[in-house]
Amino acid sequence: MSTPNTAKATATTSASPGESHHLRFHVASVHLAPAFGGDWFGVHAERFARFFGTPTFLIAQSGLVLVWIVLNAAGVVAFDLYPFILLNLAFSLQAAYAAPLILLAQTRQADRDKAAAENDAQHREALARDSLHRQVESHNQLELLMTLMNRNTELTELTHQLSLQIGGLTREIHHLLTERGEPSGTAR
Repeated sequence: MSTPNTAKATATTSASPGESHHLRFHVASVHLAPAFGGDWFGVHAERFARFFGTPTFLIAQSGLVLVWIVLNAAGVVAFDLYPFILLNLAFSLQAAYAAPLILLAQTRQADRDKAAAENDAQHREALARDSLHRQVESHNQLELLMTLMNRNTELTELTHQLSLQIGGLTREIHHLLTERGEPSGTAR
């Protein structure tokens, strides 16, 4: 079980300036972390309310009641004889304190669950926005890449055409020079 201070410290841990913290969507509801408050009473009241639903409590209470009834019914002790009015009073007192604590814990847990659900919804919306932004950016990059590839193809074709023209002109100059009868080994 995390203590209120641990939950608060975890949720408010700051990330470096350029980086988002993974719990940034839960910071707004960190005040709901302790069910009964962060003070001594709140921490112990929540532990007490949670303990009521555990198998340890149920087994211990059943054992205590069984020992109570056996000791009083057998006459070993005589502080609460049949019909066990003192035991009934103890159960009533326990119920009077347990019920409000359990209801309070459930109400506060419902508040925490609602806040967590809202935080998660905000996180999902942010993820969807970021995903859409990345898709648009990816589409733009793809269009730019296609434009660059098309331009590169055009330049390659133009280079090929110019190379063919240069080759043709070189052959033509060579042909003209060889027709004049200029020696082929003469330096220019």
